[in-house]
Amino acid sequence: MKELLDALSNPWPWYIVGPLIGLTVPLLLVLGNKPFGISSTLRHICAACVPMDIPFFQYPWRKEIWNLLFVVGIFMGAIIATTTLSSQEPVQVTDELRAELAAYGITDMKGLVPKDLFNLHNLFTLKGFILMIAGGFLVGFGTRYAGGCTSGHAITGLSNLQWPSLIATICFMIGGIVVANFVLPYILRL
Repeated sequence: MKELLDALSNPWPWYIVGPLIGLTVPLLLVLGNKPFGISSTLRHICAACVPMDIPFFQYPWRKEIWNLLFVVGIFMGAIIATTTLSSQEPVQVTDELRAELAAYGITDMKGLVPKDLFNLHNLFTLKGFILMIAGGFLVGFGTRYAGGCTSGHAITGLSNLQWPSLIATICFMIGGIVVANFVLPYILRL
């Protein structure tokens, strides 16, 4: 049992995780003709919980209850993973990246996100507001504007050879490269 927990608590290689994620798409299609994606879940939650006459939320959301359960499973899996399988070792990054992050004041490399950036105190600073509130809004807006999230387009859309998903995935990658190399360093200097 200890060997199993050790195997689960350490990062898995890409050649195992990639095919497992990739096999989710045909599994969902075979089991119920369902596309893989997460961003539509917020729409389902709003349609279920907000009884207003907003046309965007007027659709048979009960047929998509599987998607809500899928996201609940992801959330519960994350809780289990962080409480029982997480390693107390610092995240492994190169010395160059560690030095670059230290120049921005990010030194706590334990956990999935740097606590130097993402904490309740920083939420009320300009940097925290930009990273957590404005960034979250832009991700949500971009997801709806693109007609889906990165997992929906890059995994499901590309595997179904959908031209709009290829364009969206290319734009996601270009946007990520630009923000990570030009916008984020400016924000971290605030």
